[in-house]
Amino acid sequence: MNIKDKSIEELKTISSDIRKKILKTVSKNGGHLSSPIGAVELIVGMHYVFDKEKDPFIFDVSHQAYAHKLLSDREDNFSTLRQFKGISGYTKPTESKYDYFVAGHSSTSISLAVGAAKAIKLKNEERVPVVLIGDGSLSAGMAYEALNELGDKKYHVVIILNDNEMSISKPIGAISKYLSKKMAENSYQRFKKLTEKILDHFPDSAAYMAKKMEDWLKLITPGMFFEELGIDYIGPIDGHNIEEIVSTLKIAKDFKGPVVIHAQTLKGKGYSKAEGYQENWHGVGPFDLKTGDPLDKSIKKSATKLFGNALYDLAKEHEEVVGVTAAMPSGTGLKKCMDNFPERFWDVAIAEQHAVTSMAALAKEGFKPFVAIYSTFLQRAYDQVVHDVCISDVPVVFAIDRAGIVGEDGETHQGLFDISYLRAIPNMTIFAPRDELSMKYAVKFAYETKTPCAFRYPRGEFLDSSKFPPKPYEYGKSQLLKDGKDMLFIGFGNGVGRACETYELVKDSINPAILDLVFVKPLDKKMLINLSKEYKKWYIFSDSVKMGGVTSAILELLNENSIDNIKIVSFEYEDKFIEHGDTKIVEKSLSILPSDLAQRILED
Repeated sequence: MNIKDKSIEELKTISSDIRKKILKTVSKNGGHLSSPIGAVELIVGMHYVFDKEKDPFIFDVSHQAYAHKLLSDREDNFSTLRQFKGISGYTKPTESKYDYFVAGHSSTSISLAVGAAKAIKLKNEERVPVVLIGDGSLSAGMAYEALNELGDKKYHVVIILNDNEMSISKPIGAISKYLSKKMAENSYQRFKKLTEKILDHFPDSAAYMAKKMEDWLKLITPGMFFEELGIDYIGPIDGHNIEEIVSTLKIAKDFKGPVVIHAQTLKGKGYSKAEGYQENWHGVGPFDLKTGDPLDKSIKKSATKLFGNALYDLAKEHEEVVGVTAAMPSGTGLKKCMDNFPERFWDVAIAEQHAVTSMAALAKEGFKPFVAIYSTFLQRAYDQVVHDVCISDVPVVFAIDRAGIVGEDGETHQGLFDISYLRAIPNMTIFAPRDELSMKYAVKFAYETKTPCAFRYPRGEFLDSSKFPPKPYEYGKSQLLKDGKDMLFIGFGNGVGRACETYELVKDSINPAILDLVFVKPLDKKMLINLSKEYKKWYIFSDSVKMGGVTSAILELLNENSIDNIKIVSFEYEDKFIEHGDTKIVEKSLSILPSDLAQRILED
């Protein structure tokens, strides 16, 4: 959609139409809601002032970029948002040339813009990187690393800070908004540059007084931080006033150095039920647009909720239990503990590295920390797991949510790699519950463990393994659920349910034994060696990648013990990123539904 020739009034209509289309599509498909509809006017302004054909449009996290998709080349197929083989919920260059980079994790945008600006300068081109970043993303250190260099090198980068949560107190806010509006005017910017030149020729005393006046002005404006870094600041502006947005962006476009535009917006703008800071409207499943009620009213307990309840029960009993999450209190199940024990459970915002290292210190001081982070986000703190937890061998617990396929969020969020990247670290213990009762055992075992440990569990509910009740955990011990003939099914975590469901489909033809591995590090060496004497064909079920995963661990053990007469078939994921879509549809495309696995086993 080309909006370059539109009037301001037409831009307002376009913004309204985009917001309605996003609401209609997300209510049907699910997806992120409050952020995308809150950023509509800002994105319309970006497309109006800058040139999407040449200027890099860089969206932080990019879950707010739905309006960008509608304004580039995806209006006709926007109804396929987050569906299998449809358009992604995030920016994706393979989907459109107008998406500059893949983005699903936060705080990368300014670094990308700095890199793009360096390339533009080296190629002597007339292009401007434009960043849209939320205030929440500024809680991560990577953003400040990029700002630090940007202020030093003075590359022409326009950063739109979408502030939808911070509040500015009324007395100071009124003054700073007036001053900031004046700062946005061409006359002020020209005056500022002229003043800097004049000060070079003033006597020291006059220059000192002028500089003090400039510093005082900065102290009562929210742009002080950016100005001190050497980055010009404009704002705060109304992030829903398209006229104000357009005029401000035009000024920023004419700058020759870095500039931050501070835009205040309302999350969920245009849909009253979602307006304001309401975490439950950040990401939603399909819902009734009129009532706001979810269409899926399943009463099954998710693994996340089971963990949250088990940790809450543990925290009630033991005062030394503490916990942390990185901007996902509800998503990780930690909210119940945070509400009831606010002095012992913390949300440190999007700062996974800080979360892990701070808990290492608490463990050293005699507390029992639980770090609740999604599998895909724990990747961001890998060095801290190695350096600050495992080398010191302090008893931090990693509760790894969203392990396995997560569905519509796609490649950037699939929890595929945690077993592989944690298994290589000395002093780390890795295990996994398979159902509601074993989750309680997992949390209890983690509490009692005196060294670093991690346990993983899926998004949504566990697959069904209820036919075989679990037992309390013993360190490094697996659980043989049933004897059999011919072959052995080995499951880990949610893979046990997949093995059990597959067993139900093949039991009339074959009679496999079923083993819940429980621990992938350390493996139950004695059990596996004994089973190798009885079963010569093993099938491995785990929601993880093959490379460095459960099958790799088992093959290493067999090799170390010179056992080479076992045929092993892995049902773990192949060496590729897995696209977005409904989990069941994605699993069907990968041929890992129990019905697919049953057929492969019977044909083997």
